[in-house]
Amino acid sequence: MSARERSPRHRPWSVYRANTFDLSSEMMGLTLAGNSQDPDEPVLEFSLACSELITPSLDRKPNSFVAVSVTTPPQAFWTKHAQTEIIEGTSNPIFLSSIAFFQDSLINQQTQVKLSVYDVKDRSQGTMYLLGSSLFTVKELLLEKQHRLHLMLRSAENERVGNITIIAWQMEEKRDQRAPVTRLPDTINGRMVLPVDESLTESLGIRAKYASLCKDTLLKSVFGGAMSRMYRLPTTDGNHLRILEQMAESVLSLNIPRQFVKLLLEEDAARVCELEELGVLSPCWEGLRRQIVTQYQTIILNYQETLTDLHQYKGPSFKASNLKAEKKLEFLPTNLHIQRMRVQDDSGSDLTYDIVTIGAPAAHSQGFKNGGLRKLIHKFEEAKKHVYEEGCSSMSSSQSIVYIPQDIMRAKEIIAHINTLKTQVSYYAERLSRAAKDRSSNGLERTLAILADKTRQLVTVCDCKLLANAIQALNAARPEYIASKTSPTAGDADQVMLRNDQDTLVARWTGRNSRSSLHISWHEEEWEKVWLNVDKSLECIIQRVDKLLQKERLQSDSCEDVFQCDQTCTSKKGNLERRAYWINPDYRGDTSSSSTSPSSSSSPVSSICHFHTHKNCNTPAEEAAPGEWSEALYPLLTTLTDCVAMMSDKAKKAMVFLLMQDTAPTIAMDLSLQYRRDVVFCQTLTALICGFIIKLRNCLHDDGFLRQLYTIGLLAQFESLLSTYGEELSMLEDMSIGILDLRNVTFKVTQATSASSPDMLPVITGNRDGFNVRIPLPGSMFDALPREIQNGMLLRVQPVLFSVGINEQQTLAEKFGDTSLQELINMESLARLNSYYEQFKEVLPEDCLPRSRSQTCLPELLRFLGQNVHARKNKNVDILWQAAEVYLDHAARLACQNY
Repeated sequence: MSARERSPRHRPWSVYRANTFDLSSEMMGLTLAGNSQDPDEPVLEFSLACSELITPSLDRKPNSFVAVSVTTPPQAFWTKHAQTEIIEGTSNPIFLSSIAFFQDSLINQQTQVKLSVYDVKDRSQGTMYLLGSSLFTVKELLLEKQHRLHLMLRSAENERVGNITIIAWQMEEKRDQRAPVTRLPDTINGRMVLPVDESLTESLGIRAKYASLCKDTLLKSVFGGAMSRMYRLPTTDGNHLRILEQMAESVLSLNIPRQFVKLLLEEDAARVCELEELGVLSPCWEGLRRQIVTQYQTIILNYQETLTDLHQYKGPSFKASNLKAEKKLEFLPTNLHIQRMRVQDDSGSDLTYDIVTIGAPAAHSQGFKNGGLRKLIHKFEEAKKHVYEEGCSSMSSSQSIVYIPQDIMRAKEIIAHINTLKTQVSYYAERLSRAAKDRSSNGLERTLAILADKTRQLVTVCDCKLLANAIQALNAARPEYIASKTSPTAGDADQVMLRNDQDTLVARWTGRNSRSSLHISWHEEEWEKVWLNVDKSLECIIQRVDKLLQKERLQSDSCEDVFQCDQTCTSKKGNLERRAYWINPDYRGDTSSSSTSPSSSSSPVSSICHFHTHKNCNTPAEEAAPGEWSEALYPLLTTLTDCVAMMSDKAKKAMVFLLMQDTAPTIAMDLSLQYRRDVVFCQTLTALICGFIIKLRNCLHDDGFLRQLYTIGLLAQFESLLSTYGEELSMLEDMSIGILDLRNVTFKVTQATSASSPDMLPVITGNRDGFNVRIPLPGSMFDALPREIQNGMLLRVQPVLFSVGINEQQTLAEKFGDTSLQELINMESLARLNSYYEQFKEVLPEDCLPRSRSQTCLPELLRFLGQNVHARKNKNVDILWQAAEVYLDHAARLACQNY
């Protein structure tokens, strides 16, 4: 019997019956070229079925699968291409997974295909042996009349061990060319198989816009190493589903941690600089500062080593699960993939389901001996509470200051606002100077309005009781500080000496005036003068601009009128001199000497105001010279920026000192906790960015989703199967906090500078208070976005996590442990999901609501989800599928694995 002999007992395989037609050489070339419109369309696809498989042990039926290897001359070795699933306990397996060759397979008619059938004895141990194999060429398959080959399987000893059938699927026939053929129901190995029309082999074509993971400009720059598998699944109505399953890794697994750790390093280094810039402190406070700086330097060294390791790492960006506890790679997400399932049917439906899978974000390298983040945060808050209570109890016997948690949050907000507004004031002051140089009236008016708004916002931020108290506390921390109740020129009788006790952190006041009277009078007056300088210098600029614009509009005004206007400005500034101290133009920041003697920092300033007044307000001849606008505004703008710098510097240092007092008692615990939180957050952030990119790319033409995106933000759905027992409980604690921290993330979509892959990678900016991720898109994709997103609107994130443990460890938790964490996480996420839906209804029309593929409307689905979340039912997986039904196509989906 020849190697091509048909099996004598071949049974018809109607469910996978391929279309029949004569294939010319031209058609063969077309088939192997693939579909240029759909890069994920295979150039060749065939299905496999075996029959009469024989095992050495006659009383045992094989657990078989087929491994497919190929070689193309002149290549002299075999390359494994794919394999089928394992079908257990039958001698006549029909494999649902088809073998597909895509455009990058580089096969031709001369390519040889080897089919090796294996019998798996023990799946847990991975023991298997080769039953038999068979060979054919692509040309033979294509030239076969019905595109079927029936080959004999032979063992290594050249004995017949069974048969294998190969059926090729046609790729390119058009619908109007097919002829329906009906067949009677048939049975295969005792199983009923419904007849299938031969037209099922027709390619479904491109009926919807589709972004290929391998070919799309954006996606291929982010994802790589894609693996594809295809399936042909028969349906009960005699049709079939064609399934394309893809899995790809992401270069962001390494790229994002590199950027993130660099930002953390810069942020902590900046905090050390802020502490050093506080100037000279008394020995007691200096010792405390050294302690904090030392702790920061230790953590900075860790970040530096991590960043060096990440840049020196030359391996794959994908971190396998066996490396999850690797210290050098702890910031990398574990087992991060994008998984795609594309489902097509004969009716023309073509749906794509994308989900990002990741090993549960957790600090494996740090271990779980002391629990996860939730437990550690609780311990830290208890320690802070204990310190606060001790501070309150000691206030009656000392003069130390204890700050409540709301003050700490407010201090951080003040620092953030000051940094932002100071930069904006400087920027718009420069723009106002350029507008004056260009003599642009409209530009001058518009820029001045923005400058005035930003400056007043800054003054409002600095005009608060907390800041005034913090400035007083910083002044009291100097080695020796002389405070005057009245003005800097007052007599010695009105001065009070403040000396720091050398052994404690309590400031002792000496002198005839009480501390409270000084706090109410001199300190508040001195700080008020600082921010009043900013307000008054802004008024001078506004008056000067008004005068310049008025002169521009009234060219016929005489010099006498201008001189009179100058006198008015001079008079106003004279009053201003008596109300506020003007800064020295040589000011370069607050130092310990200026803090030691506040009178020296304010007394010389009145002369500066006189200088600006005489130079800019009383010289009408100068205003007639070319460039008069620029020359008139430059000194006033310099004064404003100097005043802003002085006020911002004082305020920021005071807030830094306040935070230093708060963090000092628990600094070691604080930084250790923060480091763990950084590790978990980095893993979670990387997965979120991958999910956002794939979701945005797929929904570029979904107006409802894009409107939802810029109106109420991205809904990021996380699913978990972690149990609440043992280490998995700590992993769940880590992951839940990492996901919750994603609320501090925003996205911004920009146009890429070029189509090269490096220019398509996301860029992260910001700090722990808030990170922004810039997503570059190619020009054609960027143009498809709504105007709001194109204009740089920040896109918020609303993360939700639903977790249901289903393994044997969850059984132990339900019987002997505690499931309260899982219940708490699900209830918190349900509340956020309901809140998101309420916002959806308020700001978006009904036609933007996602359409459920079930018969249940969205409010009912949410109600059912709520019932399941509150029901005390073990391993209630209904929570997960109902949550998934609620999200539909309007959320980025991410699944967290149990490792």
